[in-house]
Amino acid sequence: MHPLLAGRRRIVLYLGVWAGIGVVLGALLVLAAPRPVSDAAIFVGPLTLIYAFACLSAWWVCRSHPLGSAQPFRLGGVLAGAALQTSAVWTVVAAGWAALLRTRGIGAESGRMTRDLALVFVAGVVLYAQSLAAHYMVLAFESARAAERRLLESQVAAREAELKALRAQLNPHFLFNSLNSISALVGSDPESARRMCQLLGDFLRSSLALGARARVPLGEELALAERYLAIERVRFGPRLTVERASEPAVERCLVPPLLVQPLVENAVKHGVAGRVEGGTVRIAARRRGGYVEVTVENPFDPEAPVRGGAGLGLDNVRRRLETLDPQSAGLDISRDEDRFRVTLRLPVLQEDRGEA
Repeated sequence: MHPLLAGRRRIVLYLGVWAGIGVVLGALLVLAAPRPVSDAAIFVGPLTLIYAFACLSAWWVCRSHPLGSAQPFRLGGVLAGAALQTSAVWTVVAAGWAALLRTRGIGAESGRMTRDLALVFVAGVVLYAQSLAAHYMVLAFESARAAERRLLESQVAAREAELKALRAQLNPHFLFNSLNSISALVGSDPESARRMCQLLGDFLRSSLALGARARVPLGEELALAERYLAIERVRFGPRLTVERASEPAVERCLVPPLLVQPLVENAVKHGVAGRVEGGTVRIAARRRGGYVEVTVENPFDPEAPVRGGAGLGLDNVRRRLETLDPQSAGLDISRDEDRFRVTLRLPVLQEDRGEA
């Protein structure tokens, strides 16, 4: 369908432009051969309306012969032929309309009518050429918009793919260590091995469910982190303790999934696991204006050697934040003599009302 026919406002605007063209054409006829303005209006009015719709055919001519698709001379010949043919048909229609008006005593004499038809033909060629130029401009504009839309779609698709890849990364060391711990506990402590299997299954099931959603309540995100810590407590025993401080209102805030768990995993793997006496992982969540801040704090041994994979979890979270919202979201890292602190800052888009 022609883009001008896609909306009523466009049609009205288009016909308004052609009404102005009809006024100009009628004035030219009066100047070329003096006659009553009413006669010129009766002659030009219907012809202008007909040619207004005839010039819409330039849309299909331009689409079938885009610029650069053929040699300039050949393309120019095609366009000139279309303008001449359309104007010739319009002139024939004008001649028939003039003959009909003469039977009613309206119109010019035969000599002046020839000049009128010549003027109509020339005007038809010029108007169709202008219509061709306008349609090429519209096509160029639509092509630019389509290219911009494809670029945006490709960027969105790339971001979604990156997000899915990042969210799908599950630290294999955690999974392997859990399976090794289960294997070791099977003989010495079957009950703990069974409990660890259940906890691991619950954790994997929850992580998959949360990862499939775009936004989750912060309470569910913190619950997943606690499931992970419950598995690690089976491995580390009393060496690992957990403290959590958050308000129910904060836990209803919707946040991207699987952002807190890598921070907690990093706290255990590179903090508590490197200390003989273990330590406490503290998780605090609070709201500040339009933001939610989640802080994960853990002790670490400053003299312990750096373990393999250090920083990968934090880098994963940082890259996801850059993909999600690089302007508002952030990840702040600080350390004291023997304590490591990570603060995750996320904008609050909305709240889950399911618990209200």
